Parts: sequence; structure tokens; C-alpha cells
Amino acid sequence: MIKRIAANKISQLASVFKSVAVTGPRQSGKTTLVKMLFPDKTYLSLENPDIRRFAIEDPRGFLKRYETGAILDEVQRTPELFSYLQEVLDTSSEPGRFIMTGSNNFLLQQNISQTLAGRVAILNLLPFSTTELFSDSQTAPDENELIVKGLYPPVYDMNIPAEDWFPNYLRTYIDRDVRQIKNITDLIVFERFIRLLAGRTGQELNLTSLAVETGVDTKTVQSWIGILESSFIIYLLRPHDRNFNKTLVKRPKIYFYDTGLVCSLLGILSADQLQQHPLRGGLFESLVVTELLKNRTNVGKQVNLYYWRDKTGHEVDVIIDNGTSLLPVEIKAGKTINTEFFKSLIYWNKLSESEKGIIAYAGSQEEDRSNGISVQNWFKMIKSEI
Repeated sequence: MIKRIAANKISQLASVFKSVAVTGPRQSGKTTLVKMLFPDKTYLSLENPDIRRFAIEDPRGFLKRYETGAILDEVQRTPELFSYLQEVLDTSSEPGRFIMTGSNNFLLQQNISQTLAGRVAILNLLPFSTTELFSDSQTAPDENELIVKGLYPPVYDMNIPAEDWFPNYLRTYIDRDVRQIKNITDLIVFERFIRLLAGRTGQELNLTSLAVETGVDTKTVQSWIGILESSFIIYLLRPHDRNFNKTLVKRPKIYFYDTGLVCSLLGILSADQLQQHPLRGGLFESLVVTELLKNRTNVGKQVNLYYWRDKTGHEVDVIIDNGTSLLPVEIKAGKTINTEFFKSLIYWNKLSESEKGIIAYAGSQEEDRSNGISVQNWFKMIKSEI
């Protein structure tokens, strides 16, 4: 079994909070992890109609039956339970009594903020990180193979070919989760919308353009974006507000939490196909951004990632905001260092009066330039946990 980095943080949170909620996309390994960490707790799946009916129709009786604690899987399916859960948690100071999981961040966060604020710690568990999968390796994995295969656990634990697993995952997601979040009548149009988003990986979110191409209004597009974001399909990288007297863009950039899903949506089935695909650069950028994201979420830290772009087109792919300092990161899919790699960071450093920055690229040669810019292999940069 692949060791999950988040395990240490979940155990630590369960030792001080009355309850812990582990959220993340379906099939990211939430259930497997919490069952391993808390083997003495009764496991209850609220996807099971009989268990869910008991919890909804008699919440007091349900919680009394498991008053010593339990693992409540997919707990967002029973919002009626949360108010009664508050009462149970308030009568005891015992930490880690209930461990909850959920694959819909919006529904879970909404119920926790309304009834369990201060009683529950929340941690997002995303699919495998490259640090977890290749913990003993000092050599970067083949980025093309990795992008196509993605990082969802079943593709590795069960050896299901990515080309078989992702279409079924998408079908299950649309048929079950989308209907649960919002009653979308035309699922074919919604699926077309997801495919359009996949083709915009690493680009600014343009609601008007998406609405025109999908054939719906901008409010519908905005609603659908919210659905995909809350169910951990897409991630919106927000623009940083540091302007240096420049007019900045306000739109977020779109990334999918897993590049394997994007490749499936775009019909990219092999590393050879990806090598020739016009979106290879955007997919490589997406891989690095989501790996930086996992470095933070796996240890329970707030995400501090942004991007920066002014109206004249100058852009830095990622700004890591450490509170007292900003670290710019440029992501390049090429394997050979060239002068074009440095232009954005040199421009940023001149504006910010800074002398630092990282170029994360697919090659193996590393350099530390006199201008403070470091050229690093993307995998080594991720493992350094900047």
C-alpha cells in the first residue's frame, strides 16, 4: 500500500479536534485511508440506502447506537444528521470521536459551517502525489506517461488502464454526483461543457466564450463551474493582486485536479499522442500546479498559490505567497534550457525589485544563475516542498 502523506496530519487533527472531516474527489483514497488510520471505529457508508434511511429517519437513535464514535463515509448525503451530531459532540470532550468523509466540498462545508464550526477539522485528500508514488526515486518519472495516466489511486492500486477507468469515472460522476448537487436536465450538454473546459486547461476562465460555445447563458456556466470546483474536478488558480502600478487581469485560470481526466476528455490515449498535442504545455503546467497544491493540502496548510498577469501580456505562471515574501515560478515543458525561459521572471524581478525565482522544466540539467533565478527539474522542485 502506498503511504499517504496526509495520514500524519489526519492523526494529529483527530488527537485534538472532536471530529475530523476528510474531503476530496471520489476515488482519491479517503475511505481506504481513514479505515486504515482508525481500525477500531465502526465504518458506515451513507451511500448505503438502509444506513442512510436510518440516519435520516431517526438521527438520535442512529447516533446513540454509535455513540462511542464511527467513520461516517459520504456524510454529505445526510445533512439532517449534522444538527444532532453537534449535540453529541458538545456532550463530550473526547477527541476524534467521529471521522467523516465527503466528496462534495460545497455540501459538506455548508453543513459544517452551519452546525459544527469549531468542532471539526477539515483536510482535503487529493489523488496520489508524485512524492507519494515515487518516494524512493531521485529521477523524475516520464512526464508524458504520467500526464496521460493521471494519479488516481485505482489506476495504480488495481492496475486499471487509464483509458478504461477515466470514461467510467466521468460517467459515474455525471450520473451520481451532478444530479445530487443540482438537477441538471441535459447531461449531454453538461458533458460537452466539461470537454470544452478540458481544452482550456491552463487558460483564463472566460464565461462568455464558454456560454456561446456550450449554448447556455453565463449564469448557467458560472453555476456549472461551481459544481465542478466543489466536487474537486477543476481548480481555479486566482490572480495575485500585487499590481506594481500595472493593470492586472481579474480572471482565474482553469486547471483540472488530474491530468489523466483531461487527456481522457481530449481523446489523448498515449504519451506519443501527447508529445505532438498542442495542449502538451498546458497539461504539463497543470501537472506541476496541482503537485504544488498537494504539497500544501497533504499537510493541512492553506493554499498559497496564485498567478500574475498584466494587461500587456506579461505573466508569471505561479506566485507562491509566503506572507512576507513572494516566490515566482515559471513552468516550461521543454527539456532544453533557453533564454526564452527567463524573460517573464526577469521582467517580474525588475518590477518587484527582487532577485529570486524558479524555472521548473522537464529537463534534468540544473542551474543557479547570478540573477537569482534557479533552473530546476520539476520533480525535484516538488520534492523539495518549496
